[in-house]
Amino acid sequence: MLNNEPTAESSMTQMPLLTAADVQDNLMVANNDLERLAGLLTDATETLMGHFYGASAQIGQLLALAERLPALDKEPLQQAMQHMGGAVTALQFQDMSTQLIAHLQRRLRNCADRLARDVMGDDEEGEAVIEDAPLRPNPVTQDEMDAGSIELF
Repeated sequence: MLNNEPTAESSMTQMPLLTAADVQDNLMVANNDLERLAGLLTDATETLMGHFYGASAQIGQLLALAERLPALDKEPLQQAMQHMGGAVTALQFQDMSTQLIAHLQRRLRNCADRLARDVMGDDEEGEAVIEDAPLRPNPVTQDEMDAGSIELF
């Protein structure tokens, strides 16, 4: 039976140990940067959503007040609610972004772990554990947001 997987010895001849360690470090730094990016996206989205919900609630109150004033044109308030719904729809990118970031993190971690195992070998604790790489190339197939019906309340 032939084994086409590279051994630690053959990998070491292909890539110097220091270069492999440097590449692995860079992969882990990129992974950490993605984690920080995910946190920033989450914080920004939560803040924006809070403001959008607050503004839409106030517009809703103004619409209710406008109903008692028949002479008042309600169209601008109704249009403002439509714009709020469109803005909330656009904010749904956070969910897609979070999925992409998690996918990239798993892929980077897999590459870093494989590199460490193949070039540096197993450590004193035994065989290196490598998290499986994502099976699909992309967890999110959508590349744009379309307006849809959104319930703000």
